[in-house]
Amino acid sequence: MIVFRYLSREVLITMSAVSAVLLVIIMSGRFIKYLAQAAQGMLDPGSLFMIMGVRLPGFLQLILPLGLFLGILLAYGRLYLDSEMTVLTATGMSQQRLLTYTLAPALLVALIVAWLSLLLAPQGITQMQLLLNKQDAMTEFDTLAPGRFQSMRDGSRVTYTETLANERTQLGGVFISDKNPPRNGKDGGVSLLVATSGEQQIHADGSRYLILKDGYRYDGTPGQADYRAIKYDTYGVLLPKPEVSSEIDDRDAIPTSELFASDDVRMKSELQWRLSIPLLVFVVTVLAVPLSRVNPRQGRFLKLLPAVLLYMTYLALLIAGRGMLDKGKIPLILGLWWIHALFLAIGLLLLYWEPLRLKLAAARANSGREPKHA
Repeated sequence: MIVFRYLSREVLITMSAVSAVLLVIIMSGRFIKYLAQAAQGMLDPGSLFMIMGVRLPGFLQLILPLGLFLGILLAYGRLYLDSEMTVLTATGMSQQRLLTYTLAPALLVALIVAWLSLLLAPQGITQMQLLLNKQDAMTEFDTLAPGRFQSMRDGSRVTYTETLANERTQLGGVFISDKNPPRNGKDGGVSLLVATSGEQQIHADGSRYLILKDGYRYDGTPGQADYRAIKYDTYGVLLPKPEVSSEIDDRDAIPTSELFASDDVRMKSELQWRLSIPLLVFVVTVLAVPLSRVNPRQGRFLKLLPAVLLYMTYLALLIAGRGMLDKGKIPLILGLWWIHALFLAIGLLLLYWEPLRLKLAAARANSGREPKHA
């Protein structure tokens, strides 16, 4: 039990450190992407951390298996490098017993990954879809930042306001550029609105109006001298009425219980994918234990790159198999299970190859000796 607790602690501590680093890297990249969308007015800056929070289970369900894989390689690699594993081997620790000990923390990780994959990740994607639907219902004035030119989602309007006050209803120094739709196959030109001030008015029925005051409107086509200028004291513009959709069309957000009850091929493919992620934990454990065996003279990072490439090949085949399963190129009964069976066989081959090779070498050495005569 002392050896078991020691090995489990080493694996779990290393896995936690590696997973934390991977999580920071991945979430930082995704946060930068969302931050760029917020800068373009496509997302409300106040909802960025909420979006990252609901996406966290989806990140963790893929990070934890990789973290466990690298954790075993690094933890056991250090034990081989410090000759601790040599001492354990001398006291009867075989590769099979080492794998048995390692499967205990792997079971804990697999249960967490199954909880994330089957329950939390779909709920997180559902919440994210609802947040994005709410964002889509916003007008550009709901995400407008003063002192910055901001493009609408379809790029047809550019809006600028110098000041923004009174709960985003009072605007000062307004500039709006609208691209008109083509007419008779010709460019519709642009409409420019310039105003000293503006005000959003929200009526009881939910309709919104932008009332501009003391400004000009210019209509024309860039590059042509056909502009028309109109001076106005008050100019009203009807804003799109926000409609928050509750429709969720992403199959990743479908509850797992509904996937079990569905006969659709794509739903069955999604179910197999969610079940494959916890199963991935056990298979990579079988792969990592023999791959962590290194020569102290070679260093513990010698097999790290080949091991990572093997893991990425495994994950890439699962993703490709999911796509082929969606298109009906692979029968459902075969599904993604053949990929797991293939890499499990590779792991077992790596596990038993070295002991078998040593036994064969010892047998050849014994057979080559000449018998002693009295």
